[in-house]
Amino acid sequence: MKNYTDNMGSNEEMRKIQFTGKSSYIVSLPKQWISDMGLKQGDQVAVVRQGISTLQIMPLKHHNKPVGIEDATIEIKLEDEGAIIIRKLISLYLLGFTIINVKPKAGRLKPSQRNAVKEAVKGILMGTEIIADSIEGITIQVLINLFELSVDGALKRMLIIAKSMQNDALLALGESNLDLAKEVINSDDEVDRFSFYIMRQLRIAIQNEHMLNEMGLESPDHCLGYRLIVKNIERLGDHATAIAKDILEFKVPIKQSILEPIQEMNSFALSVLDESCLSLFKKDFNQAEKTVEKTSEISKYEKKILDSIKSLRDDEEIYRVRRISENIRRISEYASDIAEIVMNMTIEKALRKQ
Repeated sequence: MKNYTDNMGSNEEMRKIQFTGKSSYIVSLPKQWISDMGLKQGDQVAVVRQGISTLQIMPLKHHNKPVGIEDATIEIKLEDEGAIIIRKLISLYLLGFTIINVKPKAGRLKPSQRNAVKEAVKGILMGTEIIADSIEGITIQVLINLFELSVDGALKRMLIIAKSMQNDALLALGESNLDLAKEVINSDDEVDRFSFYIMRQLRIAIQNEHMLNEMGLESPDHCLGYRLIVKNIERLGDHATAIAKDILEFKVPIKQSILEPIQEMNSFALSVLDESCLSLFKKDFNQAEKTVEKTSEISKYEKKILDSIKSLRDDEEIYRVRRISENIRRISEYASDIAEIVMNMTIEKALRKQ
């Protein structure tokens, strides 16, 4: 059978409708797809009508199948610290399990171990709830529906929080506001929550083509692109946290003459980050390309900061300002990285339009 890949996608084939019996029409299925799905003669497939002209065929085992139904159990040793337990919980959450059991390998869970699990559920693992809790073990269930918050929706919220952290860090820097600096540091957990949630979705999507389409992702390759983008936005939160920790360490405000170019540089860095993410949500190759070019302008803002510290005599203060400007410059680099990822994701579509 001939593949018509000149005018169609490489995963598409033309097949003839055949008439059999007195009233039945049949279409053959690709042998490779049957093999990939692990199907054999006699197995059932679900045929779902989508819109006026589209039918979707999927193995019955994937049709209306809950995602991540498997249970997982981790056994905790008496000497295991909270950080170890939390890392194991995050790993199972990212793998897509909906029921996670935490049990002692021997004896009972220590109060500190139970508290670590509860803190993880409360502050790190989005959409989870403890449904059983005793000294003999804790059971966690992931309740959130994957379609209640899309990948793009979660990414937008993550971006908003990370940008707010950065702006608040700059505000605290000018006011030497220690309380606000602490709030910035605490907000980093919220960024991580969205990061873990998106990673969980992407892992499920890459393993299930039906879920991939339902989440609005075009291909498994795009999952990798989103993974890298999420990491870049997560790093934005890390840099805001670094500036906040600087404020808590020095407890001295930056001079206004130096603060102004720092704020200008920060505004520019966040603006190109916005543009790069907008190109992602719009799947716009041209805007992504323009954003990559625009990010190089960060050097002129950095030069203003360097010029403003020439009169300083305190080496520690000079180092402090340089470190803050470095944190902001990185944000612009992340914007460029995101835009380049968008270009890679959309180049094929852009070429087709041309």
